[in-house]
Amino acid sequence: MSTSSADTGVDRGTSRPGSAPVKGAAPGRGTASAKRRSHPFARFVLVRLGVGVLLCLGITILAFGLTHAVPGDPVAANLGQRALNDPAAVAAFKAKNGLDDSLPSQYWTYLTNLLHGDMGTSQQTHRPVWDDLGDKIPASLELALAAIVLALVIGVGLGIVAAVTRGRWPDRIIRVVSLAGVSVPVFWLAQVAFYVFSFKLGWIQAGGRLSPGAIPPDDITGLYTVDSLLTGEWGTFGEAFSRMVLPACVLAAFNIGVLTRFTRAAVLEALGNDYVRAARAKGLPESTVIRRHALRPALTSILTVAGLTFGGMLAGTVLVENVLSWPGLGQYAYKSALNLDLPSIMGVCLFVAVVYVVINLLVDLLYGVIDPRIRLS
Repeated sequence: MSTSSADTGVDRGTSRPGSAPVKGAAPGRGTASAKRRSHPFARFVLVRLGVGVLLCLGITILAFGLTHAVPGDPVAANLGQRALNDPAAVAAFKAKNGLDDSLPSQYWTYLTNLLHGDMGTSQQTHRPVWDDLGDKIPASLELALAAIVLALVIGVGLGIVAAVTRGRWPDRIIRVVSLAGVSVPVFWLAQVAFYVFSFKLGWIQAGGRLSPGAIPPDDITGLYTVDSLLTGEWGTFGEAFSRMVLPACVLAAFNIGVLTRFTRAAVLEALGNDYVRAARAKGLPESTVIRRHALRPALTSILTVAGLTFGGMLAGTVLVENVLSWPGLGQYAYKSALNLDLPSIMGVCLFVAVVYVVINLLVDLLYGVIDPRIRLS
């Protein structure tokens, strides 16, 4: 009578003591597969970083081609019409900025210099673009951080209230307000807010980060409010904060409307799930149901919108900064575009691209913190 491996107690994938390994057992295969499955989070980060580098490279190609395709003469924009009548001045300007070379040669030169940390020299300030960005980025970053905090607190709060009171009068009022926020042009809102609250009523100071003649705090982070707190300059902090209120509110108005509508939709979708009904059937307080069982699953969608919103704030502060005289990256980009300052335009485009790549990476990492299912996958 033949016996099976189950009867003899011997596993098919193992051998008896002292005997040779069974053919096909493939020793070490489990260890190798375990190694391949190890550190998925690290592999995910490396892949996303590689994709981010390729995206930044693609942005440089696209931005370089578009800036050179814009109708206009950078020589005339930087030297003026009178200097155009001097062939020697025109030739010297083209030779200095490499405008005599072909477009692929100019791009290769720019990319080579960029890999060595050289973003070129601004044709309007005659300073390295890297130094100009270092002066302008903190102002825009401070404004964007204040605006995104304001937008998240108000937008997410209003979205939750609208979802909980669906169909009732608070929901209707919040939807009308959010629709107005996303519909009003930012430049018009900035002008009206400046005229009403700063010029007419005098409630809020606007125009610059500090009043003319004021001494900025010691440069630690470049953010005036943070630096003044770190150095204990309370008067400077109060003035810097008061001058930031108006542009931050104007910049946050559109994004409050967007976040309110997305939060309402995400929370409503979560409230329709079975586990929310089960939590309510258990007798849990409504605040606990909303906070733990509805808001947390909705945070993945809210984070996506918030990340894109923050990147859009840094990239889209041109109108707000010019109307309210905020000396940040938007104003620098506007002046660079007027003067056809190609190195400065390329520097701004590359910075915005890096911001979007970094924010998308951070949002993807936060997904795993919020939702354990993403970590397991």
